[in-house]
This record gives sequence, structure tokens and C-alpha cells, in this order.
Amino acid sequence: MNRSLSGLLPLILAASSLLFMGKNVHAQTGSIHEPVRYIGGASIDPALHEGRLRYAVGVESRQTLRVNRTHPELADGHGWTYSHASNLAYWNGRFYQQYLSNPEDEHIAPGQTLLITSDDGRTWTRPEVIFPPYEAPAGVTIPEGYNGYMMHQRMGFYVSADGRLLTLAFYGHAEDPFEEGGIGRVVREIYKDGTYGPIYFIRYSSHTSWDETNTSYPFFKTSDDKGFVAACEELLDNTLMTLQWRDEDNGLDGFYKGGRGGSAFSFYTRKDEKIVGLWKRSTTALSEDGGENFSQSVKVPTLTMAGGKVWGQKTEDNRYAMVYNPIDLDEYRYPLIVITSEDGIVYDDMVLVQGEVPPRRFFGRWKDFGPCYVRGIVAGNGDPPGNDMWLTYSMNKEDMWVSRVPTPIKHEVNGEIKDHFDDLQPNGPVPDWNIYAPLWAPVSLVHNPAGEGYSLELKDEDPYDYARAIRVFEETENASLEFEVLVDDRNLGHLEVDVVDRYGNRPVRVKFAQNGQVLYNEGLEDVPLGNYTKGKWHKISLSVDASPYGQYAIIFDDKVMKKNIPLAEAVKSVERISFRTGPYRDTPNRKTPNEDPVPPLPGADQKEAMGLFYIDNFTSR
Repeated sequence: MNRSLSGLLPLILAASSLLFMGKNVHAQTGSIHEPVRYIGGASIDPALHEGRLRYAVGVESRQTLRVNRTHPELADGHGWTYSHASNLAYWNGRFYQQYLSNPEDEHIAPGQTLLITSDDGRTWTRPEVIFPPYEAPAGVTIPEGYNGYMMHQRMGFYVSADGRLLTLAFYGHAEDPFEEGGIGRVVREIYKDGTYGPIYFIRYSSHTSWDETNTSYPFFKTSDDKGFVAACEELLDNTLMTLQWRDEDNGLDGFYKGGRGGSAFSFYTRKDEKIVGLWKRSTTALSEDGGENFSQSVKVPTLTMAGGKVWGQKTEDNRYAMVYNPIDLDEYRYPLIVITSEDGIVYDDMVLVQGEVPPRRFFGRWKDFGPCYVRGIVAGNGDPPGNDMWLTYSMNKEDMWVSRVPTPIKHEVNGEIKDHFDDLQPNGPVPDWNIYAPLWAPVSLVHNPAGEGYSLELKDEDPYDYARAIRVFEETENASLEFEVLVDDRNLGHLEVDVVDRYGNRPVRVKFAQNGQVLYNEGLEDVPLGNYTKGKWHKISLSVDASPYGQYAIIFDDKVMKKNIPLAEAVKSVERISFRTGPYRDTPNRKTPNEDPVPPLPGADQKEAMGLFYIDNFTSR
């Protein structure tokens, strides 16, 4: 070292130490300057629905509402096609999903809030209106500049200390329900027998002069039910819960402390007992006093987000998860991913929760493509049985969905697989299989239609969606796969089977066509392999060399049919098999116009001829 510099080294180190301790410290991971950080190298390819990401193994995604404009009796009973802002709770052994709805467009009157419930998260009731469109008292008119009434809320449920379930919503004026456009937040109790208590206002907008004298529902304190009143007051005193309300009402009366932080608040408690606040657009903050006060919110550069919500929580395996759309475009909110953490600070392993984007059947204003506004179960609002993380979201701001994400969250599988399903329960979970099940294209575990035990049923009557089941196996360059398929006697659809690499490339493709043929892909062409017999189990064996210039062989019912088949596309390994009752899709894409009005998709409200297939005895070695 230069002697003239060596004498300065202690002074330099001392100055650096003072700078570190002072106000010029920046982006210290875990501090208020950077409460969380994503360190993983994975990011999405925006051209593909799956983003070229690996799957979180065993996620089960099910549609809970499929909107229907011309046959409302098959959906919500109203024929409304804008559905959004879903919330989820688990109480008294039952799931509760709440969402808001408008006839066609976001922020266009009228608006209402509905509720659907389920015992198991798979079979859901028809929606019931729990907060109807607002009707002002006689003599009260809509203020100038507004066009009717709507609903807008970020929070749906609260379970009180004595076990009461409250559901909440917010009434405001269209097209702007925020602050001066707000009226107030309403609440009612959900009873254990499935009935509901009266609707009350729990808080009026602090930006206006609305109160019990000029609104349509009484103030909660007028209730004769002292337990209900106490539950409402308990909620009003819960800072973390009520911070979810701040989007609509910023609290000019001093209801909140500190700055707003951001939009669409969610939170979790780290292992160091500090609470992380999360908002849209990559914004975070820390609280060291149980949520009473948060640091000034900061934008975290390693989290890529736009106007979709972000959800964070501690998971059943004592780790942490954040779920969001990793894209900076508001109109294209896909895919839905999860990143995980050991301590709630440093996150890694970006993997898929939902990689499907079905066609948007009905145009509407601000109906963004993809799984939107994800939410889980807020701490205190119930803990379903098992080790799963439960999520809810809207698809294309049209249909409602839930996803069950097993923990620990993993994206790799090791060792041989022998799945025969016979030890499982009918209509129950299917471990390690990723399920995508629209209401008109369900995936279910059922009795074997031509033998003993159980098999996986893929049934499809949806003209614009499909049933899909995926099994991740150990990533390998040389895969030996075997499975059985039965095509039901009533089948009028087709089944596509793909062997897939970690990036979503499909080097091996087999199809059970509607005309009775089994086809395989040779390069770019579908080639007939033979015929299948309806009502009979057929066994397919695939030997895959997944090297860059690899090939594969196919055995049909124990007969070698073809060897040295060129791959459809070059890969360097494979790791999953996909069974799908419709063609591969990657539209809409980022170039698909989002706000250009188009008519409803033809036949969107009618079921099509049924496709019906069964899968069994999958092995990988």
C-alpha cells in the first residue's frame, strides 16, 4: 500500500462508520430503507401466460363464479359481468368469499357486493347479495358531477375476539368513490346458520357530511345487539385491520396515524416481530409497535409490480410468501406468482401460482387481462385445516377463483413417481398435481369408470376454457413416462398431452382427437399413431431424450409404435406432463387491445358438446 494512503486509512474507516450510522444510509436490507428484497434471478417472459416460470407444485385452482349475461340463473342471478376485489375468510368450518360486482364496467353504477361459501374450497354455493345497490333516502339527491352509486372496498371480513363474523363493504358515488366521493363503510353480521344481520354504517366518510340523518342505513351503535356493537368497536380500534380502509377515506378526523403509505394495504409479521406493510406498485414500510405507526413507505426496486394488489403472509411451514403479478403494465396482470422467504425479509424462488389466462368473454371498462387483485386470508380471519395457503382473485375482472397452495412451497420433485390415486378420497385433493378447474371444465377425483379404485376426471363443456392437470416430475434429460387414458363413451372433445420443460417448452405432444385417432407430434406435424376405443383404458409409454437434438419413442398398449421421433422443439431437459382438454394458448397477449370495445364472444353463455377423459396410473422414472 502507498505509505501516504496508509496513514489516512483509519480516518477513512472512521468516516465510513459515521456515515453508516447517520442519515445517509440507504437500502439496508431489512431496515426501513428496504423492508424486503427479492434476490432471485427468475423473472417473467411477458410474451407467455406462464412467463417461462416453474410451477409451485400441487396448486389447486378452482373457479367459484362463471359470469353469464344471458342465462343469469347459471351464475349470480343478475347477469352482471364485472366481478372483482375478492376477499376470503374461513369461519365456523366454512370458506367465505366476498366480491363486488357491476353490470359491465368498473366504477360504473350500479354496484353491489355478493357472497359465496364452501365447506371444502372445491364446491361453492351460488352467490347471494349481501350489500345491495345503494338507494338514497327520500329527498337526498346525487351530488353534481357523479353518476349514481357504486361499491369499492379492500376489506371484506373481520372475526371478533368472541367469534363473531362481520362482513364489510363501502358505498360511494360513481365514477369516483374515494374521499369526497365516498359515503361510508357498512357492516353486517354473518350468523352461524347462514343468515345475515341488518346492515349498518360503521364509519362515515370523513371528507363529507354524510351521517345517520341522510343515509339509508342506521349507525351501528343503534343496534340492540350489544355483542355486535362491541365487535364493531373492537374492529374500529384495530389499527392493522382498519388500515385496509384508508384507500376510500383518508381520515381527515384523525382516524389514522402517519402517511397513507400506498394503496391496497396488506401486512404480515416478520420473525423479528416487525410488521411489514405492503401496497401496490412495489411499496413497503415497517412498523415496530404492532402496526400503530409505520415508517415512511418506500418503493422496493427488486419487486416489479403495477396496479395489481400484492399479498403477503406467514405460511403454515413457519416461512413467508408474497404473491403478485410481476409486471409493470396495468392492463396485463399475469401471471400470478409467489416468492418465498425464511425470515420475511429476503425472498427467492419465483414460481407460478396461476399461469392461465382464458379469453375475456365480455368487454368492460378497465377489465384487465389475467388473475387480478389477489388476496389471502387476513391473520385472524380463520385458519383452514391443512398446511395450505388459500388465495382468491378475479380472472379478467370477470370470473372469481380460489387457489390452494400447499406448503412448503416447492418447484422440484425428486425420485420416482407412481400415482394410482386409489388411496385418496373422491372429490378431494390430489397431492402434487396442479389442477386448473373452471366450473364448466372441472377436474375431479372419481371412481374408476371401468375398474376399481379412483382416477382423475377431466370434463369440459366450456366453449372458451379447458380442464387441465399437470404433474411435475424430477427434472431430467432422459425421461421414462407412462400413463393410462380412458375416453368416455359420451366424449365429443379432445385431449392434448404435452411433456414440458421447466420453461414451458413442449418438445413432446400427443393428442386424443375427437375422431377416434391418437396423434403424435413429429417436428411440426401431427401424425396418426392409431385409434383408441371409447370406454377402454389405453396405456401410453414415452421414452424421451431431452438433449438439444433429442428424440422420443412412443409405445401404445405395450406395442412399440414409433422410435426416433424428432422433438417439436429443442430443450435440454423435461420436468412435467400436462393433460389439457383444449388447445395450447397464449392469447390474449401484451399486444391484445384491452380497452377497445368488442362484442361478447359468440356462444359464451352456452355450454358446448362435452369432452370427458380419465387419467390413471402415471409413473415417472
